[in-house]
Amino acid sequence: MKVLRFMLLHIKYLYGIKIEVRGWENFDIKEPYVVVSNHQSSLDLLGMMEILPGRCVPIAKRELMYAGTASLACWLAGVIFINRKKTDDAISVMTEAEETMLKEDVRVWVFPEGTRNHNGSLLPFKRGAFYLAVQAQVPVIPIIMSSYKDFYSNKDKRFSTGKCAVQILPGVSTKGLCADDVPELADKVRGMMLETFTEISNERTGKEPGGGY
Repeated sequence: MKVLRFMLLHIKYLYGIKIEVRGWENFDIKEPYVVVSNHQSSLDLLGMMEILPGRCVPIAKRELMYAGTASLACWLAGVIFINRKKTDDAISVMTEAEETMLKEDVRVWVFPEGTRNHNGSLLPFKRGAFYLAVQAQVPVIPIIMSSYKDFYSNKDKRFSTGKCAVQILPGVSTKGLCADDVPELADKVRGMMLETFTEISNERTGKEPGGGY
């Protein structure tokens, strides 16, 4: 992990990317928790390494194992890969993650959209992270990274200096919730994250709230 942080620190300074983190106090939780974050591109690793809590293990789709330099970064970050096409495999990994969280006081980081999203919004959330949190009865902590559009475009192959805001929201409790409550929980968290994503992304572009992209 230290090697990856060192590598990404140099990338951040090389390209002149400034990351502003807000809400550090929301990480002041003694118990295990599940982090859920929006997923725009491999640049998410910059924001992740900027704030990654101690004893936190990222979980990602198995396809990233074959994604060139991104796969190396994931390996250095200690990512746990899930084969989403095999339900039994995904359930097994999540069950193991739950046991590890509770026994060893480990945090888990998940991108609930499941794939990269460049459209200036949030894709529908997959529910695995929320089932994990409910099953373990631990909080969900939403993290939102503002849009990269002012300095990065995968379509136009554009990458320049810029700023990114990272907002850590207060944890959402799962105490007393059961599996039947997961869809509502996922929708609630996504709504909070989408609202925050819009707000902090508009700050970066100078647009009025609701202005879109």
